[in-house]
Amino acid sequence: MAAAAIELKNITKTFGNIVANKDVNLTVNRGEILSILGENGSGKTTLMNMISGIYFPDHGSIYIDGREVVIRSPRDAFQYKIGMIHQHFKLVDVFSAAENIVLGFQEEGGFNIKRSAERIAKISSQYGFEIDPGKKIYEMSISEKQTVEIVKVLYRGADILILDEPTAVLTPQETQKLFAILRRMRDDGKAIIIITHKMHEVLTLSDRVSVLRKGEYVGTVSTAQTSEAELTEMMVGKKISLNIHRSEPKDSVDRLEVSHINCVSRDGVKLLNDISFRVRSGEILGIAGIAGSGQRELLEAIAGLQHLQSGEIRYHNPKTGQIDNLRDKTPLQIRDLGVRLSFVPEDRLGMGLVGNMNIVDNMMLRSYRKGKSFFLERKAPKDLAERIIEELEVATPDANTPVRRLSGGNVQKVLVGREIAAAPTVLMVAYPVRGLDINSSYMIYNLLNEQKEKGVAIIFVGEDLDVLMELCDRVMVIGSGRITGTVDARQATKEQIGRLMTGSGRGDENE
Repeated sequence: MAAAAIELKNITKTFGNIVANKDVNLTVNRGEILSILGENGSGKTTLMNMISGIYFPDHGSIYIDGREVVIRSPRDAFQYKIGMIHQHFKLVDVFSAAENIVLGFQEEGGFNIKRSAERIAKISSQYGFEIDPGKKIYEMSISEKQTVEIVKVLYRGADILILDEPTAVLTPQETQKLFAILRRMRDDGKAIIIITHKMHEVLTLSDRVSVLRKGEYVGTVSTAQTSEAELTEMMVGKKISLNIHRSEPKDSVDRLEVSHINCVSRDGVKLLNDISFRVRSGEILGIAGIAGSGQRELLEAIAGLQHLQSGEIRYHNPKTGQIDNLRDKTPLQIRDLGVRLSFVPEDRLGMGLVGNMNIVDNMMLRSYRKGKSFFLERKAPKDLAERIIEELEVATPDANTPVRRLSGGNVQKVLVGREIAAAPTVLMVAYPVRGLDINSSYMIYNLLNEQKEKGVAIIFVGEDLDVLMELCDRVMVIGSGRITGTVDARQATKEQIGRLMTGSGRGDENE
């Protein structure tokens, strides 16, 4: 019988009249990896924040090794050997790895960087981390920063680890490395909890899976005895189809030709380096790449939001039959031609939507320029808001609710739904399902496929390679501002795309 490292009994947490967790019971054993699944707003992160001392439960008890404990702060959590690795890293950029790892930690005998570096090296060799204690954070890749965060909690003696979306920005190769490390930790007797939306990762890595739905505990199943369909049904409360329907492109014609574009930042760093490709009507072109490889700048360049040094972006206008050079146009003119950009940033409210305005007013942001009178026409935006709420199942009291009161996933549905509703001829979506649960994600994939079948040319920037290969017709890989290859999504492998992402492979440039 496995020993329980941590037990939660009837944990409840409310924020005003919103119930985030209600009477949750959960057990995590030593020497196991437990995944926690649930839709957006199901209370996963809130629950983990109570274990790690960021929130305090309104009701219920937490037991560690069978003994009831009170965790009022992250310092308390560390005393009970609990460490949480958050999705957004909490590191000081100008400090080295070793300085970040020991920051705020009081050791016997005081601070000694040489002794600390030796201890970091010992932890690294024990679990297989690759880390340079002297390297500055600002010089590191995403996966190196994550390594520093994990070593930081191990250095403090954590043997209950919580990881929130640990693979969100990792390449397939980096993900495999992380999984190997987590398995070694599990074999060493540590209890590991992972919050993730990626179902195939849950089935590959975890020993058991616990499911939350609308803040309540649904149940825990053994990974070896469950399936993607069963877990989804537990999460959503009903059977849903997990197949992305990918049709063959029909009557495809060139819609967008990007030729030899170059772009540099204000301080002279090359952001886009001689990029050329085509996008056709009725197809989805996927763009893969490690975060910060130029994906954002590329889409912004097409949308007229990024100044180009050289090159052309030719748009084949289906209404006039003419070819327009988008480089000569303002962002507003480009949008009026039917080229739409829906960029779902990490800060969804900082870009794209106004938090204090309600859903109807956010729809009007896209249409108010066409208003003929001082009193703006509200019926069409209101109808659009209500259609998006219904079709995408946006969880909101009504269309007049301020956007800032919605959960992140629901904000995202409004953002993507608004651009799709504009009936574009070219639709660019970046990270449209970032942080969304599986049900909401498949709704958006289906919406994109409907647009494709209407003849829209779609550019899809995504993080999940499984989805890119299942949804897109072609996948173009960007690395350090250059195209490293373009592959047929129906035939490509994850390893092949992963090699192109890290620059260790070449793809067939099949424009």
